[in-house]
Amino acid sequence: MIHRRPLLLAALATPSVARAQAYASRSISFLIPFAPGGGTDIISRALQPTLQEEFGQALAMENRPGASGTLAVGQLSRARPDGYTMLMTTVSASAVVPPLLNPPPYDIFRDQTAVVLAGTVPLVGVVPLSSPVRDFEGFLAHARANPGRLNYSSSGVATQQHLAAELLSVQAGLTMTHVPFRGTGQAVTEILAGRIDIAFDTLPTYLPLIRGGRVRAIAVTMPQRVQWLPDVPTVAEMGFPGFDANVWYMIMGPPGLPEAISARWVAGVNRGLNDPAVRARISDAGFLPGGGTQADAAALLRRDAERYAGVIRSAGIKLE
Repeated sequence: MIHRRPLLLAALATPSVARAQAYASRSISFLIPFAPGGGTDIISRALQPTLQEEFGQALAMENRPGASGTLAVGQLSRARPDGYTMLMTTVSASAVVPPLLNPPPYDIFRDQTAVVLAGTVPLVGVVPLSSPVRDFEGFLAHARANPGRLNYSSSGVATQQHLAAELLSVQAGLTMTHVPFRGTGQAVTEILAGRIDIAFDTLPTYLPLIRGGRVRAIAVTMPQRVQWLPDVPTVAEMGFPGFDANVWYMIMGPPGLPEAISARWVAGVNRGLNDPAVRARISDAGFLPGGGTQADAAALLRRDAERYAGVIRSAGIKLE
């Protein structure tokens, strides 16, 4: 009898271990909740080679834009918890937008599994080259002189781009029109054409255009200036202390994803982010590399869900 209990425990653990060891035996569907061209796409494709090496299988990128990213997260929430459907999500799609919908399409804690943080980016305020605005102070003056006549873009209602612009509007007393798109790529096309007056969007999306002299950067949204644009001031230092808006990108699994499979993704992402070539590529694109544990990711999801719920209430932001 003294030998049966350890043997029984080992037998009970064997199916979970076996599943983790067998994973992955076929290609993995990797959902991207926005159209090609945005930060979600950029960081997903930067990590793709490392993750394919980790699992020995193709990572099939599937852009599923719509409803501020929640269509893809909803698809994930209904997937089998076997690790063959995964998602690169954002703070807006997984923590901010769902509670604003009536009814919510999924429970942000119960219907997705936070796995690992991929990266964080600041937002940068940019204007077209055709704009009369040359700097942030000039933008404020221009917007105040033309109430209701300026517009701004986002990749969807209640996304971080939307929240950042609305927060500034509330704090600075501006009136602007929100123009949501199905993804950042569409918004970029419109601002390059001069049909959008300003965008507060992810730095990786606009950094090549800023460096190429195709748009003009006037402010960044994190509390400190960023290494990629050291001469561009923060919104906070331009008269709005405490202003802070960023976007994190996190790998999510379906509800009930086994811890052993999550651990494989955590290890793969951390290995990728510690690779000098991958890290340099991500950093050069404007990302602050993520990493850490699954517990870190879950805590970040909960913390920002609570933080932005408070921001939305105080700013009076509602779904259109």
